[in-house]
Amino acid sequence: MHADLTPLIVGGLVFVASLISLKIGLSVAIVEIALGAAAGNLGLKPEEWMTYMAGFGGIILTFLAGTEIDTRLMKEKFKASFLIGTLSFLLPLAAVFLYTFFVAGWTYKASLIAGTALSTTSLAVVYSVLVETGLSNTAIGKLLMASTFITDMGTALALSILFVKPTLYTLIFISVSLNVIYLADKLSHHVFMHPLFRNKVIEPEIKYVFLLLLAFMFFANLGEGHAVLPAFLLGLLMSRHFKQTAESRVVRNRLRTVAYAVITPIFFVVGGMKISLSLIATALGLFVILFIIKIAAKFLGVFFLAKRFIPQGRMYTTLLMSTGLTFGTIASVFGLNSGFISQVQYSVLVGVVIASAVIPTFVAQRWFRPVHSEDIVEIESANGENGSKEQ
Repeated sequence: MHADLTPLIVGGLVFVASLISLKIGLSVAIVEIALGAAAGNLGLKPEEWMTYMAGFGGIILTFLAGTEIDTRLMKEKFKASFLIGTLSFLLPLAAVFLYTFFVAGWTYKASLIAGTALSTTSLAVVYSVLVETGLSNTAIGKLLMASTFITDMGTALALSILFVKPTLYTLIFISVSLNVIYLADKLSHHVFMHPLFRNKVIEPEIKYVFLLLLAFMFFANLGEGHAVLPAFLLGLLMSRHFKQTAESRVVRNRLRTVAYAVITPIFFVVGGMKISLSLIATALGLFVILFIIKIAAKFLGVFFLAKRFIPQGRMYTTLLMSTGLTFGTIASVFGLNSGFISQVQYSVLVGVVIASAVIPTFVAQRWFRPVHSEDIVEIESANGENGSKEQ
């Protein structure tokens, strides 16, 4: 294939994915993966630079996920979110690992990758659904966001700890990561607020963030680790910098624009190219079983706790906590690139991840959306009272 044709086709896929997403109201990431899978099964292969860019896109997505976390919200809902988030992570991890290792006959590391990939909850899906439905400021929305953070933190820890190969370079990676996170937390406001940098067309603030993430990637590769956890923690700590002033919020919006327009679509399209539909067809029974195991484990981990802490939205909470997308794809790509899982296993896992992003979300929105819950009424009443007091 001509050298310039592959980027042209990928650019076309990214644009078409945006149009389809806007038309049918489905997450653009799901459409990008689907179109990438279609192109890959027709013979399109990613170029080397695309593979690296896709890895960078996964790290940026992880960072952006961290910036979406409201630390004040977490403190308010800590007990409920910690219990729900922890069980939402541990039960699918254990259930999928046990099945793939003891029943399906996967290797130990392949089973760990499977458990990690299917233990996730998609922060991107949960966040977008809550905003679109007006539930982001309700108790249900707050609990969901805080619980999702706990679940995804477990995934990031699992990827960083379970598959690390301790060497001197690993210590260097950990040391560099901790120092970068500490210094960025202390000094980033100077970068965002400095008059030399603000409102410049060359976007020095975005380049600053990219430099930090590229440093994580370099030292992670050097130490044979993964940059997911430090990128997630950096996003979490820098979230307060992005919320301090209107200017810093503009920087975050610009960062999202650059990431979502160019970099993260390559991550999802390239990830889709590696899916073999014919291989999924040969392992269709495994695909169905893993999907059922994930949903059932999520149900056991979330439903009964949600029934206790937020009964009006217990099924809605359970279904949205069952979704997976970004972190599940990242874990699967990591497993494939590291040689821990085969092409068949990768295709099955990403297929289950996509199915878990679409089906539970559709069911939750169609039949269990808590539009008239007492919980929302209470939030709205409280806001009204506060408004009266301020006046």
